[in-house]
Amino acid sequence: MNILIVTLGSRGDVQPYVALGKGLKAAGHTVTVGTSASFEPFITEHGLDYGFMRNDLIELMDSAEGRDAIENTAGPVGAIRTTMKLMKQANAINRRLMDDTWQAAQAVNPDLLIYHPKALAGPHIAQKLGIPTMLAVPTPVFVPTRQYPVVGMPTLNLGGWYNRMGYQLVNRGYKVYDGIVNEFRQNLLGLDKIANAALPTHMPDSRPIPVLHAFSKYLVPRPSDWPEHATVNGFWFLEQADTWQPPAELQAFLDAGEPPVYVGFGSMAGKNPARLAHIVVEALQQAGLRGIIATGWGGLETRDLPATILKIDQAPHDWLFPRVAAVVHHGGAGTTAAGLRAGRPTVICTFIADQPFWGQRVHEMGAGSQPIAHKKLSVQNLTAALRDVTTNPAIRQNAAALGEKIRQENGVEHTVAMIEGMRIRV
Repeated sequence: MNILIVTLGSRGDVQPYVALGKGLKAAGHTVTVGTSASFEPFITEHGLDYGFMRNDLIELMDSAEGRDAIENTAGPVGAIRTTMKLMKQANAINRRLMDDTWQAAQAVNPDLLIYHPKALAGPHIAQKLGIPTMLAVPTPVFVPTRQYPVVGMPTLNLGGWYNRMGYQLVNRGYKVYDGIVNEFRQNLLGLDKIANAALPTHMPDSRPIPVLHAFSKYLVPRPSDWPEHATVNGFWFLEQADTWQPPAELQAFLDAGEPPVYVGFGSMAGKNPARLAHIVVEALQQAGLRGIIATGWGGLETRDLPATILKIDQAPHDWLFPRVAAVVHHGGAGTTAAGLRAGRPTVICTFIADQPFWGQRVHEMGAGSQPIAHKKLSVQNLTAALRDVTTNPAIRQNAAALGEKIRQENGVEHTVAMIEGMRIRV
């Protein structure tokens, strides 16, 4: 098959799809990944074709206004509030990105289109081209279930009606984009206007759109009331450790003492990354731990670090995490998965969206501390969490056991086989 994968967002929204693309290519398929232009080298260095899309969304996320919105987003209601606040910019950006997606699809002429939920044009382009499509998501947020609330809603013992209500809020949040998506359908694709255009669950001929969930059944079991076309496929890991070589400074630091604690918040640094850096450094010292601070894209600012703490830009998680004592991060799905696969205890400091969900799930599995909202993060509570995950035998044992299960799951291989089977049936 000739497959187009379209995804948008930060690196955490791109890397799992590159991993899936590599798995599909290894199975004999031609794969193009369409996403923001800043990720083109990342995609091509992994042997995949690239489909151009503008950097507008990343630039909005990294702007002062975008960072302020991120800091004030909590749960579905907060997400809707953030969407409304950024509506003018978001509408213009999404119009351009839908155009980019259509241009990429015309160049690729795919047999199958797999799309991230932020790639609003995905299912409509598939309809125009007369090809099957699949929604691929890293978090259980779009398929309703009575068994647990949607990501971002508090867990309350109010029954299945309450749990399903949260998924309705997500749909309402997406409906604010129905107008621009229908304009795209009518003006560019020549298709009729439809209801729920921004988040369709079915194609116009009533076939359900398959939903692939890129997380582990050991962390989030598949609900029994999900429809057949919604699957839990396992995490999609991008293997890099065999080819990546660490800088001499990093290797020397690892060799010089006890395994350090990894700390990194990816693109989630908020409006005051220097504050985060201060808290992290002080907490590591008070806990008596060595540390590696990864600054990353838009990440922590550090100056005048003690000899027990090393600052790096970034390193592949599959190489670094098995070599550390614990991981501290923002709770993105990809970083959470990498820490768990390595069998390392976790401290999650949440910022936005699905991060509190993953933090709570890790805690409930006994593999990490209670998650800490970044606005409430302090030297005192981070020090306590660090001591807990590095000295509590139960947490360490639970993390190791969960890691063993996840390592045996082979999520990419499982998903490729499922895609090939579903492609035959649709």
